[in-house]
Amino acid sequence: MTETLPSWREGPTRAAITEFVAAVTTEGSPDFVPPEGRVAVFDNDGTLWTEKPMVVQLHYVLQQWKAAAEADPSLAEKQPYLAAVSGDLAWLGAAVDKHYAGDDADLGLIIAAVSAASAGSSVEEYEASVAAFFRDARHLTLDRSYAHTVYQPMVELIRLLDAHDFRTYIVSGGERDFMRLIAQDYYGIPTQRVVGTGLGLEYDAEHNVVRYKSALAFFDDGPEKPVRIWMRTGRRPILAAGNSNGDIPMLRFAQGNPRSLALLVNHDDDTDRGDTPYTKGAEKAIDAAPAHGFTVVSVRDDWSQVFPAGDHQD
Repeated sequence: MTETLPSWREGPTRAAITEFVAAVTTEGSPDFVPPEGRVAVFDNDGTLWTEKPMVVQLHYVLQQWKAAAEADPSLAEKQPYLAAVSGDLAWLGAAVDKHYAGDDADLGLIIAAVSAASAGSSVEEYEASVAAFFRDARHLTLDRSYAHTVYQPMVELIRLLDAHDFRTYIVSGGERDFMRLIAQDYYGIPTQRVVGTGLGLEYDAEHNVVRYKSALAFFDDGPEKPVRIWMRTGRRPILAAGNSNGDIPMLRFAQGNPRSLALLVNHDDDTDRGDTPYTKGAEKAIDAAPAHGFTVVSVRDDWSQVFPAGDHQD
């Protein structure tokens, strides 16, 4: 098992992971869980790949908002179109941080604009647009493709779980269909195991297509995450991994099992390896970790490597 986690340093966190996997997959163990019960759920932004200076999907919709503001200049006078036109990444990042602190005023503006950007598009048109984005886009500060901003240790953890007959899911506040385009290639998680925020959908019988509506169906964060996990799987996960205040309910939901593992990624790396250190939006989760028994993953201390080597676009 050690060889399958090469980017994890020896220590209590790595030991907690390997001991947990061994305990729940070894027949005869008092903690043995049959394969059908081995459900693991992972948040995406900040847990499986970088979310700074802003979540990846906002980079994509920035392009849509700029185009919309060019077509209708009046949009450029209000947020989030103003941030898109001016390149104000700080406003966008702060809106997400404010959400995790309990203030959704700015996030509401972003969600409305995200919905408007895809309204009327068929699911196939949206898929093609997102695929084009991922072919060409570079991370805004790291200058590497988004395929190379995934966290290598977390991908190794998913591989370890796959090898032990776990069913791994992404459960994120990110939009479901946006993540579906990269889940298999980036993480090895099948498209049908992506649980995320859902834009409204409707069937256009005349053209025989499914189209996006101009409204959000649901926002998959905080207490919504356990609900969506149950709706999709019909089970409590036995392993959950997150990084923010919005992941606390998901981590606690997993802990309802007799044997579980709740991982909280702490972005504390100050060694200039590319993962910006921050706690904003995760303060409550970090403070609650000792009381709830979350296993805290230190990016600085537990990971010998943060991102995959090289870049497939070089």
